[in-house]
Amino acid sequence: MDRQIERWGMFEAAFAGPAEGNPFLAVTLDAVFALGNRTVTVPGFYDGDGIWRVRFMPDAEGAWQYRTRANLAALDGCTGGFTCVAPAPGNHGPVQVSNRHHFAYADGTPYFPFGTTCYAWTHQPPEQQRQTLATLAQARFNKLRMGVFPKHYPFNENEPLHDIFVRGADGKLDFDRPNVVAFRHFEQQIAALGALGIEADVIMFHPYDRWGYCDMSAERDFRYVRYLAARIAAFRNVWWSLANEYDFLLDVKPIERWDRFFHLLEEHDPYRHPKSIHNGEETMNYDHRKPWVDHVCIQNWDVKRTAAWRREWGKPVVNDEMEYEGDISLAWGNISARELVHRFWITVTRGGYGGHGETFLHPEDLLWWAKGGVLRGESWRRIGFLRDIVEADVRRGLDPAPTADWPWTRASAAFDGDVRLIYLGEHQPRIWVHGLPAEDGDYQVDVIDTWEMTVTPARRVPPPAFPRQRQRGGALSAAKPVAAFAVELPGRPYLAIRVRPARGL
Repeated sequence: MDRQIERWGMFEAAFAGPAEGNPFLAVTLDAVFALGNRTVTVPGFYDGDGIWRVRFMPDAEGAWQYRTRANLAALDGCTGGFTCVAPAPGNHGPVQVSNRHHFAYADGTPYFPFGTTCYAWTHQPPEQQRQTLATLAQARFNKLRMGVFPKHYPFNENEPLHDIFVRGADGKLDFDRPNVVAFRHFEQQIAALGALGIEADVIMFHPYDRWGYCDMSAERDFRYVRYLAARIAAFRNVWWSLANEYDFLLDVKPIERWDRFFHLLEEHDPYRHPKSIHNGEETMNYDHRKPWVDHVCIQNWDVKRTAAWRREWGKPVVNDEMEYEGDISLAWGNISARELVHRFWITVTRGGYGGHGETFLHPEDLLWWAKGGVLRGESWRRIGFLRDIVEADVRRGLDPAPTADWPWTRASAAFDGDVRLIYLGEHQPRIWVHGLPAEDGDYQVDVIDTWEMTVTPARRVPPPAFPRQRQRGGALSAAKPVAAFAVELPGRPYLAIRVRPARGL
């Protein structure tokens, strides 16, 4: 047992066997990994040319051993082992839900998703894929939505680099034979994202199809889900998104099938990567209260509802599609950069997480949202600035201000312990007091210009006197101070106020 694998790294074992017939259908393989009295069962998969593989992500240090189980003698009872050692710097393990509405890596390091979307980037020419990775290396996104299947949609009409299933002699896709070349390439790009510290939010199904992937039978759908899980679950940076716009597929994949997909991932992903499902119509959200859903993944432009979604579903809320910066004719793809940054700040300061997209017309249809490549807009830098603001101080996650403590105002405020962010958005007051500390103390108070990406120490002024509020029945409420001090502002929109203890700064 001389092989060493870091904690949350990947161990892989390969086994040779016959290749006659259709091994994807005829052979079943898994392996039981053991550390002391603990065991973990991991599915295996066929990788073509008579080779079967088993992949495993160890989560504890020590001497692991394994034994295979198969319905084929050549693959049954194979044994081996490795030593799991401490993780390398930067390896924090897979992401999981933490503090109910937030996320953290397995070692406890907070994770705040700031995602973007490149649906079909792995289906583009290799040079463009390299360009996408180079762009991501310079941006601040730490999650990328990406589809397994190619996409047929406006600006997305080129043939894919690889078919996901092989073609038979008749030229038609054989949905009983996965194309191992395509899957190898896909997982290579997942690994490339992992090297950049980016979570791969893998979209398993979508409705935009001309190849027949949408119309696979239930049995083939289930087999595909199992195969995908066996191949990529051992990558620590994988998330599962069952669908982009699942409700547009309900005529061919009823709700019971979507439930079954979740269950299959529970059975075949022993690492319990985050699982979600994404809606199309605003009224067609999946029931995220179901216990197998880890976090809420939605598309909705009305980001001021973020805190209400948290209360409704009791889980982290990731609004991956709050509309995109761009200039295409479709309404969801032509908001301004300022508006997208504005929506990000509202989402974050109401306790949620957001997703970026970019859809600018291009003579060769090279839209980031579809094909990756380069970023042409202005929002991505400001979103990275917001990520830096959050990661500088937040430890558990930003939770929205309680309604009772945040009366009538249309601005947004969120707290993490004694750190607070107040986002004024479209409002442009000259003085602000709501949400500031009720007691005077040693605070550092800053005014943040979310567009210019500047942080300026705030000038404190005496708090204004507010009239007492009339309650139901006509009685006046007792007057009480709103805050210990107010903050003077320059009177322009898209500003935020940050308050944090001065100690240690």
